Amino acid sequence: MKNTKNTKNTRVKAYVSIGMLSSIAYLLMLLNFPLPPFQGFLLIDFSDIPALIAALLFGPIAGILVEFFKNVLNYIATGSQTGIPVGHIANFLAGILFILPTYYVYNKIKTRKGMTLALILGTSTMAVIMSVLNYFFILPAYTALLHYPDLRNYVVPGILPFNIIKGVVMSFVFMLLFTRMQAWINKYTTIKSA
Repeated sequence: MKNTKNTKNTRVKAYVSIGMLSSIAYLLMLLNFPLPPFQGFLLIDFSDIPALIAALLFGPIAGILVEFFKNVLNYIATGSQTGIPVGHIANFLAGILFILPTYYVYNKIKTRKGMTLALILGTSTMAVIMSVLNYFFILPAYTALLHYPDLRNYVVPGILPFNIIKGVVMSFVFMLLFTRMQAWINKYTTIKSA
């Protein structure tokens, strides 16, 4: 009986936390900014950080849900130039490609060094796979829907370095938080798995 009550409490905490972290991620998504040498449509924001915290606390599905909800909220609030949420889908995929490798590596090596390694892998995975997705799907979708010129030759000189810089900046900001939160995250995940 007590176990059932604890499981129910943990589940309720997870749902409430996912909702709160999704709201924070949505607000952070609105505070985006361009990097001068790159095209204006490439924006940096810190909305993947709450998703990563959700994944570390409640597992990968929680991180994916935060990524999903923040993009749905943003699409409802701001819409999309194309009418189809191409940018939001790209943001969702980039977020997942960043948080999942980070989560899985940190789960194996629960140290600061492990988190640093995890963030490097998350950044690399996101940068490389998003370059491939941009080349074959995302940029051709913008070309087809908005009659943009073919931007695929911009992947290597623009999108790849932008995503690496974005990952490094997010990783740096996350590590500032993580150094203060590591003991709490480890304690919470130990309690959750008990």
